[in-house]
Amino acid sequence: MPPNATASGQSITDSLIATAAAAAAESEQNPTKLQADSTGVLFEQDAETIDGGLVKDIISMKKADKRKLKLVWRNIILFGYLHLAALYGAWLLITSAKWQTVVLAFSLYVVSGLGITAGAHRLWAHRSYKAKWPLRVLLVIFNTIAFQDAAFHWARDHRVHHKYSETDADPHNATRGFFFSHIGWLLCKKHPEVKAKGKGVDLSDLRADPILMFQKKHYMILMPLACFILPTLAPMYFWDETLMNAWFVATMFRWCFILNVTWLVNSAAHKFGNRPYDKDINPAQNVSVAVLAFGEGWHNYHHVFPWDYKTAEFGNYSLNFTTAFIDFFARIGLAYDLKSVSVDIIKKRVKRTGDGSHATWGWGDKDQPKEEIDDALITHKKSE
Repeated sequence: MPPNATASGQSITDSLIATAAAAAAESEQNPTKLQADSTGVLFEQDAETIDGGLVKDIISMKKADKRKLKLVWRNIILFGYLHLAALYGAWLLITSAKWQTVVLAFSLYVVSGLGITAGAHRLWAHRSYKAKWPLRVLLVIFNTIAFQDAAFHWARDHRVHHKYSETDADPHNATRGFFFSHIGWLLCKKHPEVKAKGKGVDLSDLRADPILMFQKKHYMILMPLACFILPTLAPMYFWDETLMNAWFVATMFRWCFILNVTWLVNSAAHKFGNRPYDKDINPAQNVSVAVLAFGEGWHNYHHVFPWDYKTAEFGNYSLNFTTAFIDFFARIGLAYDLKSVSVDIIKKRVKRTGDGSHATWGWGDKDQPKEEIDDALITHKKSE
């Protein structure tokens, strides 16, 4: 759990309460209108309870059928080469690469990471804030450097992941194990349910973004340039780096590293950590993933309140660099309508479904147990 900090942005408490009330009324009149197969919420409009949850029991729905996976050998060979190349790149980074090449690799890791976290994830997949066109162009460039598919497709798959989390419709269903949710899902054919449920996800907002559609249309030209060609040629041209160092350090090692950092959100953050907001789901609060993935590790909170632009309860920048990035552009007017969740709703959810690991709200809260106050050790008391 990151240290407490003041949450900022637009509160959606009123809209969440209104949506939950409407959903409850609708369910009483016509239960068939509820999406029976969904196991999670995607936007605030999906909430069926005042504290952002679903009214159904989802525990029994989270499973994976026993089926023989159809391997995609092309992907297996390519990812095998990538990881071997990255290991060699790590050796060259330590032994022979110029410091400028190392700085470039790190810089590309940062910007490509932001292209995923601030762009494909928080902006396009979850609509947790809005961005004016200069920021959207910047994020599309960053996202293209990352090469994790076009942002349109990334957002589509991620919406399916949240809507049908940890079912056969989840592209990287964590109930199939750590390896599958980390990289295995990319080494085999998609489950038919992923494709079937994906067709029902509304993508009209993504199709309405001309910048996103430009990237999608020209992706097979833009991506090789941004991810492979320019990062390899630039060190050779500007500081006379060797081809081996440029390719294996600035390109292969850097790309493999950001891929695995992103995959850790799907694997490690769905397995290791506390669950202070909902004990009945696998996503957990993982500090290590939060650091590596610029704030994406507070995953229990994120799956409970996926529309919060911070993807965390608190806005501490040291463990959530993406939030600092978004806040900066909000201050200069390029990001706006930042959504967050009120403390009152978070408290309700923590008390209803949390595992008890949430930090105390504060000393002297009216619900703080008297024995906790009596047993507390207070040093350096002010003399009377």
